Amino acid sequence: MPKIVTMNKGIFYAATAYLLWGLLPIFWKGLQGIPPYEILCHRMTWSLPFVLGILIVRRQWKWISKAIFSPRVMVVFLLTSLLIGANWFTYVYAVTSGFVIESSLGYFINPLLYVLLGVIFLKEKLRLWQIIAIAIAALGVVFLTFIYGSFPWIGLILAFTFGLYGLLRKTAPLEALEGLTLETGILFLPSLALLIILEMKGTGSLGHVSLSRNLLLILTGAVTSFPLLLFALGARRITLINLGFLQYIAPTLQFLIGVLIYREYFGGNRLLGFCIIWFALAIYLIDLVIYWKRRNHPVR
Repeated sequence: MPKIVTMNKGIFYAATAYLLWGLLPIFWKGLQGIPPYEILCHRMTWSLPFVLGILIVRRQWKWISKAIFSPRVMVVFLLTSLLIGANWFTYVYAVTSGFVIESSLGYFINPLLYVLLGVIFLKEKLRLWQIIAIAIAALGVVFLTFIYGSFPWIGLILAFTFGLYGLLRKTAPLEALEGLTLETGILFLPSLALLIILEMKGTGSLGHVSLSRNLLLILTGAVTSFPLLLFALGARRITLINLGFLQYIAPTLQFLIGVLIYREYFGGNRLLGFCIIWFALAIYLIDLVIYWKRRNHPVR
């Protein structure tokens, strides 16, 4: 019974994280008109007080001195900070510029990219159907580029930055909350400096927009950090196969929001390109289910 309770909690945490990520386009749309780089700076600046507040409650401080004085840790988290910063900027730009559907493409591709990165950097072996899924997804990207006539750079930047970020965090020496705190600490000073410069030039938004938008700017830290922490709690409690299914909540919601709420164009060759990629994902998920069933219930 305790194991079932733990599993249910894990599914709840992970599903809530993906649900919040899926609804984020609505939040960022509320800040439309404010430059994406300024939103990014607020996102970085307000994230640090949020995670520090959690550290204060949990009295989790001992790791800080060891991390700061470790060149290896600092180099790794400088790289992860740059990657997650690039990912956040691209996503905010995409949503506020009317590319919600294309941003969802990046997170549909991401699981397949994780498999490919595992092969390249971690020397993991590909199964036959994984190779087929990656090849079909690549075909879908090529189709979108040459037939639709537009390279899906937003989706690919989101997929590659988050994929490389996940790869580095997988091998990084710090836990989820500790790593997130160090990343936001690294990004905090340059972000705060830029916000101060914008304020001195008279082009800053905080305090000069509506009350609701001021509140949204302050909440950027919470909406950035809270889902990441929920995800970390969930990932430790459930199997990879459950996590694999749950991760499609976010891009599916993003896609539906783009089509149904913001009425972004989706038809013709663009629909066909997405269908090719979804077919690749279906192959990937079916292969994942079969693999885990055989692993957990081997034939005797």
